[in-house]
Amino acid sequence: MDQISEFLTRGVANIIPGKPELEKLLRSDEKLNVYNGIDPTNPHVHLGNAFPLRKLRTLVELGHNVTFLIGDFTALIGDTSDKESERPVLTYEQIETNFQTYKEQASKILDFSKVQVVHNSEWLKKLNFEEVVKLTRHFTLNDFISRELIKTRLADGKSVSLPEVLYPVMQGYDSWYLDTDLQIGGTDQTFNMQAGRILQRRLRDKESCVMSLQFLTGTDGRKMSKSWGNAVWLDDSPQDMFGKIMSVKDDLILEYYTLATNASSEAIKNVKMRLDSGENPMILKKELAKQIVEELHGPEPSKAAQDEFETTIQKGELPAEIPTVTIPDLETKSIVDILVTAKLASSKSDARRFIEQGAVEINGQKVTSINDQLITNNSVVRVGNRKFTRIQG
Repeated sequence: MDQISEFLTRGVANIIPGKPELEKLLRSDEKLNVYNGIDPTNPHVHLGNAFPLRKLRTLVELGHNVTFLIGDFTALIGDTSDKESERPVLTYEQIETNFQTYKEQASKILDFSKVQVVHNSEWLKKLNFEEVVKLTRHFTLNDFISRELIKTRLADGKSVSLPEVLYPVMQGYDSWYLDTDLQIGGTDQTFNMQAGRILQRRLRDKESCVMSLQFLTGTDGRKMSKSWGNAVWLDDSPQDMFGKIMSVKDDLILEYYTLATNASSEAIKNVKMRLDSGENPMILKKELAKQIVEELHGPEPSKAAQDEFETTIQKGELPAEIPTVTIPDLETKSIVDILVTAKLASSKSDARRFIEQGAVEINGQKVTSINDQLITNNSVVRVGNRKFTRIQG
């Protein structure tokens, strides 16, 4: 399979107006204007976010004009395409801070020196009210409220703000302003990307294309999401990343190879053959975890993560190196406070939840109640499968 054929099929849910039309463009001598945008509402990037970046990298390699758009203006509203309620409003400062963190992580996948990076506030802030009204005439409210999540919110009596209605119009204007031939995004972005096709056709008499990508499933079986706690983050430590990959269901191995690695289509076919032949999925999942960690952290950290997983999880031994946290007046602290102070839990509610789930052990003994007083000086506290800390008073 050549590079263009793989680009058109790997992890692709839909192409509008169709695969033949986009393939014809890609195989022509024309240099396409391509864009993918993000509203940096979160400082972290997960493996699912990385898949569109892999698509952009391929287009850079093919010699096309690739633009990475930072939705600093649209993020002031927040896209609710995949949300059941309005998103919180962010400031420009928060958005820019989030993007710098995002860029640092995303650079593991995409070389930002080879793409154009723009902020949509550069043009959206300049639109006057008359221009906005003229843009809205190309769209109908009927189309917006027919979207499943919007229908559900309205049926449940939840509010839908007017700025949310304008969000697809603004994203469509981004596409028109950049004169795009191809927009790339998740399936939840199809409606918004279609707005760009409409403006291109009506204002420029130009047919453009939309590529909707499949979502990566999270560690809990739902779509990988920043807000559901089921993500593998690009800035996870090698050990945490390896462990999270090992925790996904066996039937997701092929999906992860397809959407979360640089493995060739031939290599993925070989993995499928091995699974179909009855080979132990644990072996294949270890290879998957090793490959993902190696691509994002390097060979040595990947090997160390695998060794630690096999030692601590499969053999039940303690890691060779355990960080130590000193907590004054240890005997007066509750187990909940200790977990938070040692950064084994991000909040007291998280600490309680870990205990209720049976995820906390002290010196190998499971904690069954928040009232348990099992921590003494030099105790080893384990949370989940991968977090170990030695507590000293």
